[in-house]
Amino acid sequence: MTTDGTKDATREATTLEEQISYPRQEALTRRFRLGQPRAFAIAPDGSRIAFVRSADGRDPRGSLWVLERVGDELVERCVVDALDVGDDARELPAEERARRERMRETTSGITSYSTDREVTRAAFSIDGVLMTVDLTDPAATPVSLDTPGSAIDPRLSPDGSVIAFVCDRSVHVAPADGTGAARLLAEASSETEAWGLADFVAAEELERSRGLWWLADSSAVLAERYDEAEVEIHWIGDPADPTREPTPHRYPRAGTANPHASLFVLPLHGEAVEVAWDHEAFPYLATVVTSADGPGAVVSFLSRAQSNQLIVDVAADGSVRERATRTTSPWITMQPGVPHVDREGRLLEIVADPETDTFRLVRDLEPLTPAGLQVTGIVTQLADGIVLTAQENPLDQGVYHLSEDGTLTALAADPGIHSAVANSRGRVTISHRPDALGTSIEVDLDGLMGSIASRAEHPIVHPQPQWHRVTDRQLACAVLLPTGHVAGSRQLPVVMAPYGGPHHARVVHAAGAYASDQWLADQGFAVIVVDGAGTPGRGPSFEFAVHHDLATQVLQDQVDALHALAQIHPDLDLAQVGITGWSFGGYLAALAVLDRPDVFHAAVAGAPVTDWRLYDTAYTERYLGTPQEEPQAYELTSLLRRAPQLQRPLLIVHGLADDNVLAAHTLQFSSALLAAGRPHSVLPLSGVTHMTPQEIVAENLLRLEVDFLQRHLQ
Repeated sequence: MTTDGTKDATREATTLEEQISYPRQEALTRRFRLGQPRAFAIAPDGSRIAFVRSADGRDPRGSLWVLERVGDELVERCVVDALDVGDDARELPAEERARRERMRETTSGITSYSTDREVTRAAFSIDGVLMTVDLTDPAATPVSLDTPGSAIDPRLSPDGSVIAFVCDRSVHVAPADGTGAARLLAEASSETEAWGLADFVAAEELERSRGLWWLADSSAVLAERYDEAEVEIHWIGDPADPTREPTPHRYPRAGTANPHASLFVLPLHGEAVEVAWDHEAFPYLATVVTSADGPGAVVSFLSRAQSNQLIVDVAADGSVRERATRTTSPWITMQPGVPHVDREGRLLEIVADPETDTFRLVRDLEPLTPAGLQVTGIVTQLADGIVLTAQENPLDQGVYHLSEDGTLTALAADPGIHSAVANSRGRVTISHRPDALGTSIEVDLDGLMGSIASRAEHPIVHPQPQWHRVTDRQLACAVLLPTGHVAGSRQLPVVMAPYGGPHHARVVHAAGAYASDQWLADQGFAVIVVDGAGTPGRGPSFEFAVHHDLATQVLQDQVDALHALAQIHPDLDLAQVGITGWSFGGYLAALAVLDRPDVFHAAVAGAPVTDWRLYDTAYTERYLGTPQEEPQAYELTSLLRRAPQLQRPLLIVHGLADDNVLAAHTLQFSSALLAAGRPHSVLPLSGVTHMTPQEIVAENLLRLEVDFLQRHLQ
């Protein structure tokens, strides 16, 4: 960059800092996700990559783009500009709003799409309108298709001729060229039944967001059908508008009935065939992986306790061949891309190996990856091997190529969090690094190297995390001090900011992950993030340490790490320690001031689970069992019984429209605290879900949190 350019960039950044606060910027950018390229699809001939990206870091409407080879260059081209199509004012159907909530999708416009096998055509739904577009012709314009109503999750057939989609909880198909009318393939017969969508349990807790898959020969789709008739109804209302009728929400609480899930083969021409399996022994439809070159799919099911897994082949005629049954105590950890089969038909899985304390990729149970390398998913299978993601330590994730002869080659393994999309002629590597803000998107298209530009904003704060591994458990920690703080100049009150629970690690080698933590530190705190028992990246024994107890070791790890870090950073004032978190982190924050008031002096608990009997089946029962079989585990972990212990200031924040951690958690907890005569504060957020995407709410929550902590710690 030229000297003048550097000055211009500095002047622009300074002006931005003067015009906007960090809380406002974080809210406007949806936590800096807007403008980031995502949803990549690579053409098998290496000619193009399709992706979604909004116009800039404050534009929530995603547009469809391609990066394509033009001679010896890679050139970006906007295929569908979201500003030219769609209607933001059009209300999405309840099923689509729920699907986006499960996926934590906060954008609009084109949020997802599907392509044919050759990535020459794309299908998408924008504001409920079904459209297709040619990806190869620069002059092509999107074509709208007639549908009976709002289209959800359209899936283009591999040969590009037909689109399957969900409308009114039923599966429809339509010619992709728009020349014919859509026709019904499977119809919902009641308000509790749905076709082609993932049920609540799968979408929220099993990380399966889809319920519709094409077979490779384009002759039929596999479709989930679920019925929620036996699932309890919970009512979600808006107390701020008492004239508005509450919405019924079928929510499977721990120990109660789940949705009944089944799987069907729906031929384009012919009768639907139900896939048969033992629903009582294996009630969860966990994974569906269709073959790229064969007519069937590999499907897996889980027992209610999630310790037993059934893996089957499903043929195009709906017939089932059992491949394997697996048992892992206390539960089976599901990973992306598996179970599946390799090109020779051998079964690929990622299993917990107790002897080496490693999640390993195995083929017909023979280990393919070394001990100590925690495999986190399969990216793709190539003719010469497998591309996978894995962790050598809990702070970093790399992308690797495993050749047929067993050679493991790092494709992206420098410090940071790397993931990838790949095929035999191209690869997109998505990287977040410890020494840079934002996301880098590096591209290899058949040997031509390049990148895809991110238009996301960078935060106006400059995160400076210091990473540590502490205690004999080698807990991963990050410490953020106020910008410009001089060691020994003053004592700093401490705010711990964990998530601290299963399935999510906060301590990673990615500077951008700590923007809000740095802003909080700049308000005069030392901010500490600790990943304790149950968090991923450490192997099976670390994850399984929360079995039947989501409280004791989880909290102890926070305490032990705090004391160890105080030896490294003497400026930490252990007489003034606060803690804040959301969801599981909110549970942990409230637990901390209840169980350890000698350590924690104030807490902000956002959307906390306060009684695990109120949380959903699949997540809760995986760790605690059912309330009927393990009542002591629920009693041990409940915050309600601890209410009389509260001695410290506690602020509880909860969205009243939250359909994941229901507002009943906070309301029952507040009632228990009141009954015990324990002062506390509750901030109810009218109309807000678990994601809190509303800009004003998200902005002011940060300010209120800081105000509370400053009043009680400084």
